[in-house]
Amino acid sequence: MLDHVTLTVLHYRLQQITEEMDVILDRAAFSPIISEGRDRASGIFSPVDGKLIAQGMTGMPIHVGAMQFAAATIAGRSGHRPGDIYIINDPYLGGTHLMDVKLLMPVYAEGELFCFLGTSGHWPDIGGSVPGGFVTQAVEVQQEGLRIGGVKICREGRMEEDILRLILDNLRVPDQRVGDLQAQIACLRAGEAQVAKLVADYGLATVKAGIDQLRGASADLVRGRIAELEPGRYTFEDAIDNDGIDDVPLWIRLDLTVEADRLVFDFSRSSAPCRGPMNSVIATTASAVYVALKHVYPDIPMNAGCFDPVEVIAPTSTFLNVGYPKPVSGCAAEVSQRVVDVAFGAIAQAMPGELHGAPFGSAINVAIGGYDPQQEKHYVFYFYSGGGAGGYEGGDGLSNACSTVGLAKTPPLEVVEQQTPILFERYAMRPDSFGPGKYRGGLGVDYKLRLRRGEARLSVLGDRARFQPYGIEGGGAASSTEIEMERAGRPYHPLLGAKDEGVEIAAGDSFFCRTPGGGGFGPARARDPACVERDLRMGFMTPAFATRNFHAEAGAAPEADRYADEMESGNG
Repeated sequence: MLDHVTLTVLHYRLQQITEEMDVILDRAAFSPIISEGRDRASGIFSPVDGKLIAQGMTGMPIHVGAMQFAAATIAGRSGHRPGDIYIINDPYLGGTHLMDVKLLMPVYAEGELFCFLGTSGHWPDIGGSVPGGFVTQAVEVQQEGLRIGGVKICREGRMEEDILRLILDNLRVPDQRVGDLQAQIACLRAGEAQVAKLVADYGLATVKAGIDQLRGASADLVRGRIAELEPGRYTFEDAIDNDGIDDVPLWIRLDLTVEADRLVFDFSRSSAPCRGPMNSVIATTASAVYVALKHVYPDIPMNAGCFDPVEVIAPTSTFLNVGYPKPVSGCAAEVSQRVVDVAFGAIAQAMPGELHGAPFGSAINVAIGGYDPQQEKHYVFYFYSGGGAGGYEGGDGLSNACSTVGLAKTPPLEVVEQQTPILFERYAMRPDSFGPGKYRGGLGVDYKLRLRRGEARLSVLGDRARFQPYGIEGGGAASSTEIEMERAGRPYHPLLGAKDEGVEIAAGDSFFCRTPGGGGFGPARARDPACVERDLRMGFMTPAFATRNFHAEAGAAPEADRYADEMESGNG
C-alpha cells in the first residue's frame, strides 16, 4: 500500500497530464467549437480493458465516459507499436455521434504497454447529407457522415497519408479538419512525454500500484455514499419530443434499485429503437448515467472505480442501445441529457431535498454550411447555447448554464462572426423561462442570428419543445424550447418543433432560438417576496408571470418594463 502523500501526488500528476493535453488541444485546434467552446476531452485509459485512469477537470464528461468504450475496442486488438495512433468515431464501437472524433495512442514504459492516451474533439463536419452532421431525418448512419472504425492514422510515428486523404476527401472544409487532427495528435504526444516523466520520477511499479489503489479508493467512496441512501426501487420517466421523422415521443423509463453497496439503473421499459437519429448507443447511455452520478457526488476522484458499484441495463430492445445501422446523431447532445434528467429524477427520491429541479436539457444544435462570396471559401458553422439549471435547496439555478453532459462554453460570437458570414443580432437572457419555486430555476437564452451574404443550408437538432424541464419538491416546470426562422421575409417553423434539416436560407434570412430555463425547487408560494421583487426589478420575469406564479402585485418596476421593451425590439 502506498502512503497517503504519495498516492495524492500521483492522483494529481495523472490529472495534470490530461489537463495539459486539454490546454494544448484548445490552443492548437482550428475549429472554434474546440478552441473556444472546449467541446473536447482527454483521458488516460487502462491497457487491459480501456477503463478510465484519469481525466482533465474541464474535459467534456460525456466524451470521457464514452471514450472508455472506444479505448476498450482498441485495447482488445493486437499489433500495437510505440508511435501508433488510432482514429475512431464509430458509435457502435464505443462512441457517441460521428462528429466526436477520438484518437487513441498506446504508451509504453520500461518496455511494456502502460496505458492508452485518448483525446476526443467535436469536428464541425464529418460529411453526411447535410453540413454539420445533424441529419434530423436520417434513417441510417451512412447519411450522417463518415464512420471510422479504429484505423491507424499514425504508424510508428509516421502519418498514414493514404488514410488521411481518404478521410479528408469525405469532409467539407478539409483544411480546418487537418488543423483539428494535428492538434489532437500534438496533445497525445505531449501527454506521452509527461507519462514518461512520471514513470521516471516514481518507477513503473509504484505508478501502477497507485492507479490500482486510486481505483479502489473511488469505488469505496461511492459505495459509502450509496449506503447513505434509502434502499428500495425508485422509478422515473421523461421523454424525447420525437425522433426527427415520426412525431411520437420516445420515453426513457428508469427503474433504479438501491442496494446496500450497489446501484442498478434499469432502462428496460424504455421505448423501442426509432427510425430517426434520436437513438443512443450503449457507450453514450452508460456514460450519461456516470455523468449524473458525478453531479451527485462531485468530490469523488473520477476514475473507473466510480463505476464499479454501478450497473446499467439497457437492452437492445430499447432506443438506448442500438446497433448498426441505426442513426444516432442526436445521442450525445440530446438523448444523453434526457438520460441524466431521468437519473436525477430517480435519485432525488432516494435522497429527498438534496437534488435540484431539472436542467434545461437540450443543446439545440445548429449547423449552417455554405459558401462565403466575400471570403471566397466554404464554411461549416456549428453552435449550441446554454439554458437554465434547476433550483435547489438554498439557491436559484444558474442562468445560461452549460449542459449537464459537458463543460463546454458557448463560442464567442465575435469569433463566429469573423470566420463566417453570420451576424448575431441578439443574445440575452430569456424572461419568464425559469420554473417557479421557493428557489427558482435559472433563465434560458434568447438569441437571433442572420445570414449576411451568400446562400447556405441550416439544420437544427434540439429537444424540450414538448416536454418541459420538471420541477421537484413542489417546484414548477420551466419553459419549452421555441425555434422559428424568417425566410424571404416570411416566418418558417421547423417541421418537428426543434428539429429540421437542410433548410435553404439566403442573405437576410434569420434564425431565432429561445432555450428552456431550469425547473423550480419547492412551492412557489414559499419564495421570499424580496426575491420576487428583485427578479421583477432585474427583468428576469414579467409582471404577468409574477402574478400568475407568485401571486405578486402586478405593478412592474420601470427597469422590468424597459427590459421587456428592449427584448421585443431586439436590442436586449
